[in-house]
Order: sequence, then structure tokens, then C-alpha cells
Amino acid sequence: MYKLSKYFHFVFKVASMGRRKANIALLVILGAFILGACTSKESSQPVVLKPGMPNTITLPNGEVVYDLNGEWEAVYDSTYVGKTAGGEDTQSSKDIVRITQEGNQFVGIKLIGDRWAGKNQEAVQGELEKNRFAKLYVFRGIILRWVPGKGEISEDGNKIVIKARPYKEIMTIVLKRK
Repeated sequence: MYKLSKYFHFVFKVASMGRRKANIALLVILGAFILGACTSKESSQPVVLKPGMPNTITLPNGEVVYDLNGEWEAVYDSTYVGKTAGGEDTQSSKDIVRITQEGNQFVGIKLIGDRWAGKNQEAVQGELEKNRFAKLYVFRGIILRWVPGKGEISEDGNKIVIKARPYKEIMTIVLKRK
């Protein structure tokens, strides 16, 4: 009850200040709330890769990029959007992708394969730039072509999420380092 009466006392005090002073007081309170609610600037900045960081390599030109070499567990989720009975059809599959990287360019090959892209067939390829993908393509066997995609690499370099949109399909590939 005491806290509630303190709140009402504050409200009445602001109201008795006059309109201009009350507006200024409310703006100051609102500004303090916004500053307190905002995330820190440090957490919103992208990761800056430095030589010697885990899962990175330094290129001959001095640029540091993620090192994607190795085997990755892959989960493929495809949602077909079109004229099907339910409107959408979602399919999932798992595979293992071996990524080989030379400099800032890489290619990933499926080690298990499925009905659309067989074993030892290229599944993903691209080019890295600093902490991101400069170019990224996924092979979609159902349409037998490379499709541009967008991807994100986790800060520790152990997870990649790729999104591509082949014809009437939304495809998501999640790769996790083994």
C-alpha cells in the first residue's frame, strides 16, 4: 500500500508542475526507460575475426575468414508451395556434407545422398568474405541446377544456416560441425 501511495503522490506532483514541466519530466522518464531497455551496442555488432581464433584461417592477403573444412551434419527442410491438396508439402532429410575449402572458396559434397542429389555429389558451394558469405549456392537436384542462397555462420563457426528459394520451394539447410 505504501508503494502505491508513493506512486500516486508522484503522479499528483507531476500534474501540479504545469503542463510544460510535466511533459519534460515524462520525456526524461521515457528516455531513461528506452536507454535501459536497449541492448548494448557491443552485442549488436558483427563478429570481427582475428588471426588465431578457433575455426578461422588467415588468407595470403591477411584477411581472416571462417575455416569450413570438415564433415558437417546436415538437415534439409523443403516446403513446396503450390497447387497441392493441402497447399503446402514439407519434406525433411538428413545427410553428412564434407566441405573442402581452398582460400575463401569452398565446396560441400554429400556423403549419403538422396533421390535428388546422390552420394558424392556437390551440394553447396560458395565464397567467404570476412565473417559472412560473399556468394552461396545450393544444388537442387529436383530441378537440376544451382540456386543462389543466403546463409549465416554462427560466431563460433560451428553452425551454418542456409536459406534458398528454388522454384515453388522454400529450402532451409542447417549444417552443424561434427
